Amino acid sequence: MDSDLRGCSVSLDMETVCFAPQLEYGSIDRSPLPRNMIENSMFEEEPDVVDLAKDSPSYPIDSDEVVYEPRSSRLLVRGLGENELEEDEEDCESSARLLGMSFMNRSSNQRSAAASYSRQHTAGSCAMPSAKTTVVGVLLLVLTASIVMVIYFLPRCTFSKDGCPKASSAMEVIYPISKSGDMFPWTSLRLPTSVHPVDYEISLHPNLSTMTFSGSVAITMLVLQETKKVVLHSSDLKIQNVTFQGKKVEILEYEPWQQIAIKFSEELKKGQKYVLNVDYLANLSSTYDGFYNSSYTDTSGKRRVLAATQFEPLAARKAFPCFDEPAFKATFLIKIKREAEYISLSNMPLAKTSVSSDGLFEDAFERSVNMSTYLVAFIVANFTSVSKNITENTRVSVYTVPDKKDQVNYALETAASLLQFYNSFFESDYPLRKLDLVGIPDFLAGAMENWGLITFRETTLLVGNHSSPMDKQLVSSVIAHELAHQWFGNLVTMRWWNDLWLNEGFATYMQYLSIEKIFPNLDIDNEFLNVRFRALSKDAMNSTHAVSAKVTAPEEVEEMFDSVSYEKGASLLLMLNATLGEDVFRKGVIEYLKKYTGSNTEKGDLWNSLSQFTKPPMDVAEMMNTWTVQKGFPLVTVNRTGNQVKLTQEHFLFNAGNITDHSNVWHIPLTYVNNTCTSSISCRQMFYFKDKTATFNLTGSVKWLKFNYRGNGFYIVDYGDEGWSALITALKENVNVLPPEDRASLINTIFALSRSGKVSFRQVLNLLEYLKNETETAPLTEALMQLDSIYRLLEKRSDLNLVARMTEYISDHFRTLMDSQSWEEETSVAKVSLRSVLLETACSLNRPNCTQKAKELFDQWKSSNKKVPGDLLRAVMSVGAQTEDGWNSLYDSYTQSIHDSEKRKTLEALASTQDMRKIAWILKAGLDGSPIQTPELPLLISRVSRQFAGYLYAWDFVKENWDKLTQIFPIGSFPLQNIIMSSTSQFSTKTHLEEVQRFFGSLKARGSQMRSVQEAIENIQLNILWIKNNLDTLRRWL
Repeated sequence: MDSDLRGCSVSLDMETVCFAPQLEYGSIDRSPLPRNMIENSMFEEEPDVVDLAKDSPSYPIDSDEVVYEPRSSRLLVRGLGENELEEDEEDCESSARLLGMSFMNRSSNQRSAAASYSRQHTAGSCAMPSAKTTVVGVLLLVLTASIVMVIYFLPRCTFSKDGCPKASSAMEVIYPISKSGDMFPWTSLRLPTSVHPVDYEISLHPNLSTMTFSGSVAITMLVLQETKKVVLHSSDLKIQNVTFQGKKVEILEYEPWQQIAIKFSEELKKGQKYVLNVDYLANLSSTYDGFYNSSYTDTSGKRRVLAATQFEPLAARKAFPCFDEPAFKATFLIKIKREAEYISLSNMPLAKTSVSSDGLFEDAFERSVNMSTYLVAFIVANFTSVSKNITENTRVSVYTVPDKKDQVNYALETAASLLQFYNSFFESDYPLRKLDLVGIPDFLAGAMENWGLITFRETTLLVGNHSSPMDKQLVSSVIAHELAHQWFGNLVTMRWWNDLWLNEGFATYMQYLSIEKIFPNLDIDNEFLNVRFRALSKDAMNSTHAVSAKVTAPEEVEEMFDSVSYEKGASLLLMLNATLGEDVFRKGVIEYLKKYTGSNTEKGDLWNSLSQFTKPPMDVAEMMNTWTVQKGFPLVTVNRTGNQVKLTQEHFLFNAGNITDHSNVWHIPLTYVNNTCTSSISCRQMFYFKDKTATFNLTGSVKWLKFNYRGNGFYIVDYGDEGWSALITALKENVNVLPPEDRASLINTIFALSRSGKVSFRQVLNLLEYLKNETETAPLTEALMQLDSIYRLLEKRSDLNLVARMTEYISDHFRTLMDSQSWEEETSVAKVSLRSVLLETACSLNRPNCTQKAKELFDQWKSSNKKVPGDLLRAVMSVGAQTEDGWNSLYDSYTQSIHDSEKRKTLEALASTQDMRKIAWILKAGLDGSPIQTPELPLLISRVSRQFAGYLYAWDFVKENWDKLTQIFPIGSFPLQNIIMSSTSQFSTKTHLEEVQRFFGSLKARGSQMRSVQEAIENIQLNILWIKNNLDTLRRWL
């Protein structure tokens, strides 16, 4: 039904009622959803106005003009008294008829037409009245007629004793219509809070032959406020039978909101507990959320199937009816029926197994601790495990497919060490008796922190003979992240998804802190620094969002899982730790966990816990709200005159565009060192900068200042021409005058300032001159990454002369390091991470020393299966993949290998081919899920988009397969964000910009207003602007 008023009915009391089209949430043509997901009722605040008489315009999206708004809005219609009526609206005979306007308009027209008519009078007739008398008479006539008409049209109740029912405001609330055609008793995406679940008893029987499952759930709920309805979530479940307190009841279902409801004739009593029983059937999901089916092929060539879960953020409702919001915590007792060849796992230890009359086994698990629905998990599979007792009360196990049992030992030992560290650091022991880590062969996310049953993609859990030190760093990081969640997220949970960063930011920060403490050889500090640089880059876009952002529609919940929630959240906690001191920070965290164990929190609860231990007393909330409530980060500009330093701060954006609001102010713990002392933490000085401008004085003779010590703060600094010149001169004289982190930070900052136009690219080249003396990993990898992005941008413009000059520039500055790298096994993470970047860059630029050695190693691998060091696999295999024979050999290796880190690098090499037929084939294979698993598709698109041969085809592939992509990857999800950004990141022309705008503008409810779409468009605009501003400089100075 069109969204105008032709579908309205008008009753005698003039209440206008419209019904929204009922489209299932998750379908391609999705109906608009209500904006009021945050509120529990539409009656709690003044609703927004939505003009249902007008269709949404279809036009290209421009990120400078579009303000990000949810695609959902309240189901309201215009009330009486509105003047913007379309022609079709007049058919509804609404406000105009009530006010007598049709009569007045017709009278006016008649009077106008008669003005030129003069009657001829016969002799003896009455004399014509005077003009004054005529006007008075007409006015009296019109007034009398108007009064009569108003009385005629007024409702009879106007003159009754009781009067008319009190009118509502200009808006009328419209309740949705359920699947059965009855009115659905709830008007919000957020569930009502009058009823709270206490306990679930869930019985499931997955059939891995038919890929279906049956289930039953008994939900014990407590009434917190008297009500005549119970509303909860259910999605894609065929409900068979429902009873409430043992009596059969009918349910109402509203599919667009994935809600079901039961209405009662009498109030449910406050303080009473009630039991709801639901029996249902469903298909195992064919995507990667809910209770989904998965498969793999073992070494004997046999296809194996399994069923696993992924519920975060909104998919527990696809496995059982539930109150699927983080704040509705409850206990869970789970029973699973299975065939003898499988095992089943869930959050809690197995209590008992019984054999049913049909020969199936039923596993019953212990009742869980209090937890949110998104943390519930269960698996039915043919897995094997290795276990280890950590304490008297906790046993850690790692599960995998039988063929890979020899690859689990590293994960087991790592998890054991990390669990003991967290028990001590938090002064709170892990509360469950078991902790399972499970490698899923076909898993979309990197990992999921289900309480007691953590699921992983195999590449983030398994370590084999082909794994490099960098692979071990990755596995350790992911395990550390998910174990940290057992406290941050599981034990204490954010109240709603707007504060997702309390889960993800903390887990990300703790993964780096814990690994630094117990695995110092993994060199995690450089990785964390690189993560902060990438977070700064994303947060400098207009399309970014605040760390703690308003979340309404389901797609917005999905979009919160991004680098702002994870990496920026972690970066802010690092800055806070450095400001408060490690001891104060840890005490505050321990207090937070102790006070809110088993509860849901908001960011203010954390700030209050930390403030208790600050000396002198400090209002942590006052400082941190400037970083979490407003989006972006500050640029601090330094102007120095002698020993006086003047500071100004502003919101840093790559392209401020038409933005005129410059009122944002951050409370910045501004750290700095000077030329007299730089290398030790004791050299660090701090100035608390919380105004637009500030001034402080230096003591002694100071040649230069370096702010943001070791890049621990989430801000950047512009030193002005003199300040930059002093720092560059100092680095050229002595590269070690600053720590490696500070040198890397300067490189990252000057590229960012250049992109925004605040620093000339000539100044960038001046700084990079010092690199010929650089040997440390962090600054070298940052410089290479920045230069590589420029090289690839120029390559796509087909400016062969400039590409050749950029190639020579990179080779000239890094030639010595590239040519001196070893091609043998290496154990130092810092060395292998630098080596892999240097050699991948050298081979991609076709430097003969690199390509010849890589081809030599590839031929040895192909002929005699000689092992190639894990960190060199991608470089070596990518060179080999450029020939027909080499590509085919790699493909055979990919299909036969059981070492997942090796398989993934082989897949990246396959995607680096310049053969368009192979590019087309590999993308289609990833989309189809065979022989390449679909979770690898975002990686394939990203890899193909980097290459000159494939970047245009990758974009066409995304456009042509958009509907299928959004069926596999939910709108707003991180994989879809990745696909959008990677497939458009290489564009730098107005033609491509307009094409991207036109395509996404045409999608409407199928993804047009995703934040990542705005980011992609903005990124292209920035590429165009950068090329315009710097092309001449590059031609002149390279």
